[in-house]
Amino acid sequence: MENYSQILVYDINYTYENGTNALKGIDFKISKGELVGIMGKNAAGKTTLIRTLNGLLKPQGGIIYIGKENTKNKTIATLSKKIGIVFQNPAHQLFSNTVEEELRFSLKNLNLTNEEIQNKIELILKQFNLEKYRNRSPLNLSGGEMKKLAIASIICRDPEILIFDEPTLGQDKKEIEFFINLLKNEQEKGKTIIIITHNIEFALKYIPRTILMADGKILADGPTKKILDNKLLIKRASLVRPQIFKFKSELKKLGIDCPDYIYNEKELANFLKKILIKKEKVKISE
Repeated sequence: MENYSQILVYDINYTYENGTNALKGIDFKISKGELVGIMGKNAAGKTTLIRTLNGLLKPQGGIIYIGKENTKNKTIATLSKKIGIVFQNPAHQLFSNTVEEELRFSLKNLNLTNEEIQNKIELILKQFNLEKYRNRSPLNLSGGEMKKLAIASIICRDPEILIFDEPTLGQDKKEIEFFINLLKNEQEKGKTIIIITHNIEFALKYIPRTILMADGKILADGPTKKILDNKLLIKRASLVRPQIFKFKSELKKLGIDCPDYIYNEKELANFLKKILIKKEKVKISE
């Protein structure tokens, strides 16, 4: 896979009309094919940041490059061909009369023939298991189905960059598993993926790199495991450490020092199993 900075953000600033300074000198690079999380408490600037990437908001200072192109004078329509955003509330981006019309509308500016559009619609309806809802109003779907349709309406356009705002919020286990499989499929295609999430456990398990924000600034940018295991950073970002790290801390108080490589329940269980086996062997030898 060719590796280059597909997203380059330099010294971005944004202040709303009410005086809220939402972004303060934001800098980062994201390479093609990367999966990156953006985390932080409410009002940290996360959603404002992603809105600057596709032109919904124009930064009042700084530069954004998507590929080799400066986004300053690019229209939302132009940027949306490269960047697809699925917002936290799917009702904010669904407005057609039926599920099928929603997908058709999403595809209409891609210079496709009617036959190509219909073929894409059929494929995406099948992939997302929405065939039985094709004639139903999106607003009459369940919350999970609405979110799935919102994602489908972006995926069908096949953008190079995918951005998801709280994709696991309000989703049940089955819906989260569907999303995880979708992520894997899109990663295999070389897509660049950004996920805004408060789901600490999800981030630890599936997101390799995290940009941590607070009060419009970046607190840290690096491996998710290291960031979420840093008590000071987590406190400053008003987040909660993953359960596995809390459990390791309690074990340390009991004199059991877990290796740094342990980041999930299976690894911890295997480590404790080895300790128990070792102690059992010592008893037998005695």
